[in-house]
Amino acid sequence: MGIKTKVKSLFLCASILPLAGLASAEPVEIKMTSVFPPGINLVDTDMHFVKTVNEIAGDRIKIKFFPGGTLIPSSQVFDAVSSGAVDAAGDWAGYWAGADSAFSILGSFPMLLTASDYILWLEQWGGYEAFQKVYSKFNIVYLPFGVVSMESGLRSTKALASLEDLKGKKIRMSGRPQGEILQKLGAAQVQLPGGEVYQALERGVVDAAEFSSPGVDWGLGLQEVTSHWLTPGWHQPGSVLGLAFNKNAWNELAPDIQSLLETAAKANLLWSLAYYEKSAVEAHRKFLESGTQISTLSGDEMRRLQELANQALVESACDNSLYAEIAASQVNYLKDYEGWRSLQGDFAMGRNLPILPDVDKITNCIK
Repeated sequence: MGIKTKVKSLFLCASILPLAGLASAEPVEIKMTSVFPPGINLVDTDMHFVKTVNEIAGDRIKIKFFPGGTLIPSSQVFDAVSSGAVDAAGDWAGYWAGADSAFSILGSFPMLLTASDYILWLEQWGGYEAFQKVYSKFNIVYLPFGVVSMESGLRSTKALASLEDLKGKKIRMSGRPQGEILQKLGAAQVQLPGGEVYQALERGVVDAAEFSSPGVDWGLGLQEVTSHWLTPGWHQPGSVLGLAFNKNAWNELAPDIQSLLETAAKANLLWSLAYYEKSAVEAHRKFLESGTQISTLSGDEMRRLQELANQALVESACDNSLYAEIAASQVNYLKDYEGWRSLQGDFAMGRNLPILPDVDKITNCIK
C-alpha cells in the first residue's frame, strides 16, 4: 500500500526488563501524486499541503510527493488511488464525472457556489459529508484542502463580447454541465488537458478556451496566444481541490495521524484562498499590461446563463439520486444563507443567486 509502520525493535516484557524503554517507530511513509503537473500552478496546493504536513508532523509522517505525470498519467490518478496503487493524490472532483455524475457538482458547478460558499458549505452545511459519500463508493476518503475563486472566463485571439458571439465556436471548457450549456448557446465543447490548451489556441484547434484563475492562466502563458478575455467565469464561480486518500491505507493510520492530516487540510484550505486570490490580482494586472482586451457579459446575459444552469442542475439531478442529494444540499445552503447575506449588502461573502434552482424538483429526484 506504500504506508510503512515498521518498528525498530521488539517490545520487551516489562517483568523481564523493567527499565527497558520502547523503541520509536519509523515515520509513516505516504506516497502521493497529483492530477496537476509542475507547469500548472494548481499543483502548488498539493505542494503546500505536503510541506505543511512534513513540517508539523516531525518524525511521525513523511509524504513522498510526485507531481502529476511523473509517477502515472494524470488521467489514471483516480483509479490508482481507488485501487491502492498509490496512497493519495491531489485532485479536482469534476474530472471523475464519468465514474459518477455526482462528481461534477462537488468540484464546481456553473453559476452556483463561490469559493467562500464552498468553505461555508463544507464546514457547516454538510459539504464535507457529501464529498465522503461520493468518494467512499470508490474506496476513497476525501480531505478538501484547496479552493479557487471564479475562473477567468474565455480567452481568445478574436474578440468575443457576448453570448451571441459564441455561436458556432469551438470552445475548450471542462465539465459536463458546462458542455450542456455551451450546446444550448450554439457552441461546441472541446475537452482538453490543461497542458494542451496553449497549443490548441496557438494552432486554432479551438476558437476560445478557459482553464482556471488569472494566475494559473498567466502561468500557462495564455497571454502569448490570446488577446481577448470574456468575463466573468460563469462556468466555474468557485472550485474545490482536495486530497483523495485510499480508504484501506487511511484505515491503517493511527487516529492521531488521521487527525493531523485533517487539520493540515483545513489550514491548507484557508491558505489556498488567499494564495490564489493574490496571484489572480497580480495576473489580472499583467494581462492588462500585455494589451489583453476585456469584455464583460451583460446582466441580461448572466440571467440567461443562470436559467440555463438551473435547468441543467435539475435535469442532472433527476438522472442520479446521489447527485440530487448534493444539489439539494447546496441549494438549501444558499436558501438558508440568503437572508443574512442580503442584510450584509456590500460586506457579504459571495452572492445571492438572482434565481434559485427549484430545490423541490431536485429533492423529488432523491430516491
